[in-house]
Amino acid sequence: QLQASGGGLVQPGGSLRLSCTASGFRFEDFDLGWIRQFPGKELEVVACTRKRNGSTNYSESVKGRFSISRDTAKDTMFLQMNSLKSEDTGVYYCNANTSSSDYWGQGTLVTVSS
Repeated sequence: QLQASGGGLVQPGGSLRLSCTASGFRFEDFDLGWIRQFPGKELEVVACTRKRNGSTNYSESVKGRFSISRDTAKDTMFLQMNSLKSEDTGVYYCNANTSSSDYWGQGTLVTVSS
């Protein structure tokens, strides 16, 4: 299972850090990612990191503002979000996957508003 936390209400230009902790499996074997769902239900892969080489990828809309990381020892992943904009508002889901397994967190709501 994955447990996501850290969402909340923040003003434009502010920062939040999302966390996602695994139970029952080890992060070191998985590719990890954050996916968000906009209020209109559209999904976007925000960021991902590969277990094989630690490489990261970001959507163009968050590049330079968001950063994904993992603490393998604690089986926790993070999404540091800076310079937040109103269009970042949505429910953020964490994901851990291999070719044979796929885990999702329950989602944490991020609202960017003044």
